[in-house]
Amino acid sequence: MGIVLVKIKIMPTSPDVNLEEIKTKAKLIIEKNKGKQINFAEEPIAFGLKAVIAGFSLDEEFPLDPIEEGFQKIKNVNSVQVVDMRRAFG
Repeated sequence: MGIVLVKIKIMPTSPDVNLEEIKTKAKLIIEKNKGKQINFAEEPIAFGLKAVIAGFSLDEEFPLDPIEEGFQKIKNVNSVQVVDMRRAFG
């Protein structure tokens, strides 16, 4: 099996939400579901609102659904969207 590289956009409910708290909980969810090489970025949206972009690698044999569902259950998360997913070669 191969490795996939995934980027997921996590939208908070408001600009006042603590993004570090979302990142901490998201990291735990990714690690629990066998994700590796985890990194986070913040993407400005509008009016002070920023999205969290979670990037990580995952073995193809593990499903992505539990990670997405876990992100949606994080407090103050409005939406979750896979923005990029590709197979890694090398």
